[in-house]
Amino acid sequence: MAKSKSSKGWLKEHFDDVYVKRAQDEGVRSRAVYKLQELDEKDKLLKPGMTLVDLGAAPGGWSEYAAKKVGSQGKIIATDILPMDYLHGVEFIQGDFREEEVLDKILAAMNNQKADLVISDMAPNISGVGAIDQPASMYLVELALDLVSQILQKGGNFVVKVFQGEGFDQYKQAVVSQFRVVKVRKPKASRPRSREVYLFGQDYLG
Repeated sequence: MAKSKSSKGWLKEHFDDVYVKRAQDEGVRSRAVYKLQELDEKDKLLKPGMTLVDLGAAPGGWSEYAAKKVGSQGKIIATDILPMDYLHGVEFIQGDFREEEVLDKILAAMNNQKADLVISDMAPNISGVGAIDQPASMYLVELALDLVSQILQKGGNFVVKVFQGEGFDQYKQAVVSQFRVVKVRKPKASRPRSREVYLFGQDYLG
C-alpha cells in the first residue's frame, strides 16, 4: 500500500530535520532535548543540587539533559506511563501519576521535600482529529498543574508544553494566577508548523 503524500512529507521533514540529525550525531535520546536546552539557556531553569520532577519523561531526553545540569547533589524524579531505559542520576517511576499508588511513589522518592522545578513535555497520542486531540492535550496540562500544587515549593518554577487552541487562554490564566511571572516560549527546535508552545511559570506563589 502506497504511503500518502502527507505521511511521505512527514517522514521527509523528520529525516531532514537538523535537530533529528544532531540528536543522532550526539547520541542523545530525542530531539526534544534541544527544546529544554534552549529554554534553560534563556531562563536559567536548571541549577546544581536542585530537586526536579519530569512528567511524561520517556524516552528520557529531558531527564538526561537535566541530570548533567543538577549534578550528583541534585535529585531527578521522572515519570511516564511508558517504560524508560535507565539513566544515571534519575529515579524513574513508571505509571499514571493520577493513580494514588504512583503519586505515593513520587512523593516517597522526594523524601518529604518539595520540588524546585517541575517540567512537563507530555502530549497525548495524536489521532489527527483536532476535536479529540486538543481536549486530550489540555487535560494532560491541567493534570500537570494540579500536581504542581502538591509537589512544587513556594518560589519554584514550572515548564509545560501546551498546544495552542481551544482552552489555551483559560489554561494560561490559571498558570498566571499561581505564578509571579509567566512567559510563553517557542524554542527553535519546536517545528514551526506545530501549535506547541511552552509556558514558563516563574516563582510559584504557593
